[in-house]
Amino acid sequence: MKDRKKAILKAAARVIARRGVRGLRVEELATEARVSKALVYYHFGDRSGLLRHTLRFIGDRAERYTCRRPPGPREPESPLRELERRLLLELQDTREVRENSTAWGELRASSVFEPELRDELARADLEWVREIADVLGQVDPTAPDKALVAAAERLIVLLEGLSTRWLIGVLPTDHACELMRGAITAEVEGLRLPEPYTVCPVG
Repeated sequence: MKDRKKAILKAAARVIARRGVRGLRVEELATEARVSKALVYYHFGDRSGLLRHTLRFIGDRAERYTCRRPPGPREPESPLRELERRLLLELQDTREVRENSTAWGELRASSVFEPELRDELARADLEWVREIADVLGQVDPTAPDKALVAAAERLIVLLEGLSTRWLIGVLPTDHACELMRGAITAEVEGLRLPEPYTVCPVG
């Protein structure tokens, strides 16, 4: 990715995290990225193009830090440990993760009013569910694909909710991670049940 284009996307993530999608102004973004407004339009065409590319940039950045492994010699990682690492790294108390998660939440919420973002969000969500389902499949190779996908969806939905509460300070980092670990344990144990459990509708 060209340096200036990357600078614009990094600045867009910062501005969206700070002001929300509705508060994104090309003039402020250009100043934040230290480029001209014309260059922003040159790379992204219009505001919708900028938002779609920013969403993709945020997703790619999250994938990089959740797939990152500690440097140096290490024992082979078990599938369960990999699953925990990938999900818990979304709750790292760092500026990059907080900014990324906040901007992602703002873009997701704004898609209610900006339908052009929905396809990009659906694509990113599908990829994330598939990645987590694949790791769950390594934890329990006997589990059917449908059960793996459902478990992955539940874990991701819970993580997004925990992340929101963590970002606003309702949940301390340690407690959010503890709740996530408990959910992972429950989902893995659920995969090993003889028959998938179902929730009966009330009433």
